[in-house]
Amino acid sequence: MTADAPGLPGGATATAQEAAAGVDCTGVTALVTGAGGGLGEQTSRALALAGARVIVTARRSGSAEAAAQRIRDAVPGAGVETLTLDLADLRSVAGAAATVSARSGGLDLLINNAGVMYAPLSRTADGFELQFGTNHLGHFLLTTMLLPALHGAAERSGTPSRVVTVSSDGHRGYPADLDDPNFHARDYDKFAAYGQSKSANALMTVELESRCGDAGVHGFAVHPGVCGTDLARHMDRADFARMRQLVADSGSSALDTLKSPAQGAATSVWAATAPSLDQYGGAYLSDCAIGQAAAHARDPQTAERLWELSERLVAAAR
Repeated sequence: MTADAPGLPGGATATAQEAAAGVDCTGVTALVTGAGGGLGEQTSRALALAGARVIVTARRSGSAEAAAQRIRDAVPGAGVETLTLDLADLRSVAGAAATVSARSGGLDLLINNAGVMYAPLSRTADGFELQFGTNHLGHFLLTTMLLPALHGAAERSGTPSRVVTVSSDGHRGYPADLDDPNFHARDYDKFAAYGQSKSANALMTVELESRCGDAGVHGFAVHPGVCGTDLARHMDRADFARMRQLVADSGSSALDTLKSPAQGAATSVWAATAPSLDQYGGAYLSDCAIGQAAAHARDPQTAERLWELSERLVAAAR
């Protein structure tokens, strides 16, 4: 990060609402995945408070509706819609993308927030390893199918659209294995599976910016920090001990301060709304400031290879 790079004062402890303070999102349409609670709900609430129309998505319609009602209660007059979207089922992803694409006005913001972490070995409806299939491939298909809507909104508004994808510093020790991303040949390791999926999130952002940045769609990858949400539902004591060791080995102090969901959502909201980021498409963001992904997660050649592999995988599954 350079001295003149943008950042939000107090960004490490800022809340989603503070990240959007002073920003007018009137006329903006945003879609947030995994918004039935946690960071996704907080992201949606902050965007709605700033004036955006928000499409709240979740795997279960009841979760989406409940979150939407909580947002309406907190933000009177909020424009909130709901959509069922299961990222672990590409038919569901394609159907949701088609529904959004059929709307008039396009889509200004796509927040790829949903995810699964440190899950035991299991597979998506299409046969992909669950974490890679959900965290990366589901979002990859959603993003690519919504690119016409994102380009359309940018053309109409004269302002670039943005795709914000939640990654994690958990990517740092785990490059994406493009030869065996779905653990067919290698022994399964839940930490490696999660880490490579988060590397894939950052790499997708790099290639998205390369392909679409000059055409009016910018990508940003986000590390939200360590947050108190149900994302850790698959973890036991041994997993927490291993995570603490990984963080210590990286030299990070991230576990010293556990963020609230509102604080964890702040960098996503800042990535989606901060005018100062217009010249930083493709960046990896942390604590509402410009950060830097590990070398393996920002390599342009690897990013291109992953994009092409992802195209083949989702095409074969549909």
